[in-house]
Amino acid sequence: MNKMKIAIAQINCTVGDLAGNAAKIADYAQRAKEQGADLLLTPELSLCGYPPEDLLLRDGFYRACDEALHALARRVTGITLVVGHPHRVGDRYYNSASVLRDGRLLSTYHKHALPNHSVFDEERYFTHGSEPCLLEMGGVKFGINICADVWHEQAALRAKEAGAQMLLVLNASPYHFNKQATRYDTLRERIADTGLAVVYANMVGGQDELVFDGGSFAMDAAGKLTHQFAAFDEVLGLVEVKDGKLVPGGLVQVEQDEASIYRALCLGVRDYIIKNRFPGVLLGLSGGIDSALTLAVAVDALGADKVRAVMMPSPYTAQMSIDDSREMVKLLGVRYEELDIQPTFAALQDTLSPVFKGLPVDTTEENLQARIRGVLLMALSNKTGSLVLTTGNKSEMAVGYCTLYGDMAGGFAVLKDVSKTWVYRLSNYRNTLGRVIPERIITRPPSAELKPDQTDQDSLPPYDVLDAIMALFVEKNLSVPEIIARGYAEVDVLRVVKLIRINEYKRRQAPVGVRITDRGFGKDWRYPITTRYQDDF
Repeated sequence: MNKMKIAIAQINCTVGDLAGNAAKIADYAQRAKEQGADLLLTPELSLCGYPPEDLLLRDGFYRACDEALHALARRVTGITLVVGHPHRVGDRYYNSASVLRDGRLLSTYHKHALPNHSVFDEERYFTHGSEPCLLEMGGVKFGINICADVWHEQAALRAKEAGAQMLLVLNASPYHFNKQATRYDTLRERIADTGLAVVYANMVGGQDELVFDGGSFAMDAAGKLTHQFAAFDEVLGLVEVKDGKLVPGGLVQVEQDEASIYRALCLGVRDYIIKNRFPGVLLGLSGGIDSALTLAVAVDALGADKVRAVMMPSPYTAQMSIDDSREMVKLLGVRYEELDIQPTFAALQDTLSPVFKGLPVDTTEENLQARIRGVLLMALSNKTGSLVLTTGNKSEMAVGYCTLYGDMAGGFAVLKDVSKTWVYRLSNYRNTLGRVIPERIITRPPSAELKPDQTDQDSLPPYDVLDAIMALFVEKNLSVPEIIARGYAEVDVLRVVKLIRINEYKRRQAPVGVRITDRGFGKDWRYPITTRYQDDF
């Protein structure tokens, strides 16, 4: 019988850390060899991290990657390694995977399908490959594909035509809700096209707004899942091949719904803070649900010792907000201060009174309170080096229910892609793991508390209506008539869509935040600020 073991290095790579990434790959290769593996498969662009973005426009970056690749080849012996890296050939640049063995570079595959949609810009940087690449081991001819190659049929079919009997796929496939199910469906389509079993290695970790969830797996030639490895963690997975077929192994249950989103948020926060070497984070705690969920995520991601919460009451802050904030910080064990903004607010009002004379009180005074808080948080950030986490959610970001240089002031927006509806779901989910959010924070009507008896619904439609319209317009690209045809009131649709359109200037100034849907307000949202176009109605 011909048999062999393939190891999957589901690793967390840091963009630009060539030495660190290479050392991690070498370590996984050594561990895989010790466990009897013959071949180690790494993620897409694992040597340099993904996505390198405009680092790929610098020739020096390619030279450094090439040096790191050859140094890695000399370092790894006794096991075959398939490593992802950027590669320059003459005046052409490729997203590549090379086969290394005992100090030698045996072959290099260039990615065929270069995605240029959503969060991807690969045609900006790379040239399309066209040739298959085969690797023969254990009596099996393996074809190599890279990520988007298997979302189309051409690259897999070319590997099959060249004689491949199984596919090895390197991936840096970013997370969004329900992405794993989509991967399964896509791979089953390729298997149906080719009859080839698949070993699928995916990257794990956070890179700016993107989260890579891992969840590497293998499927046999019938499209049956034979191996499923854990999501959101680094994993060295082993897949056995006997007589050209995958031997069924362990199937780890992949988390769904609230659990997967919550873990994605924690991973995104942890890697942004750690990879950018911030000593910790701080945030404004208001007694509301958004800041409560943000605090819970921060503590779960980083530990209570790296998190600081600040309550900044105004004349309109309810006592219950202060009480609930005090209870929550005790439950989580984080450092906590209360800074009264009433004297500063009064001083600013006094300063502005000559120029505001005769003008009615309006949102200007509300925004002053938010901006005082932003100034205080940024002062603490400057003094301590800790990063300010903003607490606004996607619903607020969509319709501009947020204050520039106020609650939008900060370095990372944890809930930027989380709608208000999901904020409630995630808060309830977090409490199933252990109560950390006081129940009254979840059950009370949401309020910015910037004027007497204020609630969010004074200014906005109910969040279930707002979020549904937002999802259809932003995430599904439906027009106003199409949304109304789904049963939503015309007045609500027109109102929400207008607010989304006129607040692009705010979103453009918002901090980066974790992407958890298939259309967030980040790399995959590129609307002009200045435009007069409107859908026909």
